[in-house]
Amino acid sequence: MFWIDGHCDVLYKMWKSGGNLSFYAPDSSLDVTFCSAQRSRLLMQVFAIWVPKEVPRHHAWDVALRQVDLFYERIVDDSARTFVITESSHLDQLREGKLGAFLLLEGVDALQGELTYLRTLYRLGVRQVGLTWNHANEAADGIEEPRGGGLTRFGQQLMKEMARLGMIVDVSHLSVRGFWDVMEYTDVPVVASHSNCYAVCPHPRNLGDDQIRALIERGGLIGITFVPKFVHLQEKEARWDHLFRHIDHICHLGGAGSIAFGSDFDGTEEKIPDLAHADDFAHFAEKLMTRYPKEWVRKWTGENWLTFYRTYLRK
Repeated sequence: MFWIDGHCDVLYKMWKSGGNLSFYAPDSSLDVTFCSAQRSRLLMQVFAIWVPKEVPRHHAWDVALRQVDLFYERIVDDSARTFVITESSHLDQLREGKLGAFLLLEGVDALQGELTYLRTLYRLGVRQVGLTWNHANEAADGIEEPRGGGLTRFGQQLMKEMARLGMIVDVSHLSVRGFWDVMEYTDVPVVASHSNCYAVCPHPRNLGDDQIRALIERGGLIGITFVPKFVHLQEKEARWDHLFRHIDHICHLGGAGSIAFGSDFDGTEEKIPDLAHADDFAHFAEKLMTRYPKEWVRKWTGENWLTFYRTYLRK
């Protein structure tokens, strides 16, 4: 049984450290490393490019490029231990001893309202874009923006350009209205890379039942995330078995085939005990198999992501 993880913030953490954290060092303090990936049979990792809101707008593009540079200089390895995935045929290279690396832009603040920058990131390997983080930007409102607006004119242009390029849109962090605006663009594949169920844990970042049903009908995936406050209302009491409630709820809505995982490792300091870094994937898979059929667990830990990207990445 292998893993594909739909979201981590290794690049942000490396950038924040000034490039001092190593992805390959056995004693690295990163939650996701090459060594931990090998131990847990993590065959593919989605790496987010995320520019925090504290960065001035005129520096956001520079910070995004610096994270892309870290990806190619410090993670993608000359010996091809870690290789870039930009098209569906690259998925054939996934095997033990290697790590497939996939780039996601989390929030389009760095684009500064310029489609030129989107196309530049596409040429640098980005194939998936989350329109917002929690606040508003040129494309849409994030889930914590009080006005709750949807896609802007630029957001609509962005969606059309993503469709032309064959990119995937990520609706995690997006406002509810923005979510429904995105769903009107039927020629763009949609995923929620790291979101849970609002009915189980009523945090604004989680998805409502109607959103989950819409993603299921669209053929999208819901990447269940391990961030404690999205797992259980009493976040300090969150445990891995609370994740079962989110899984059960999605299954109840008819979405057993739409479940995946997006850990958000390296994106939060708060952790679920025994589910705090990539080494814990293997143990968590064992726990899942005590409750669910092995063939279901196998799909959730990796096969659903693999099928999704095979379907929607260009050849």
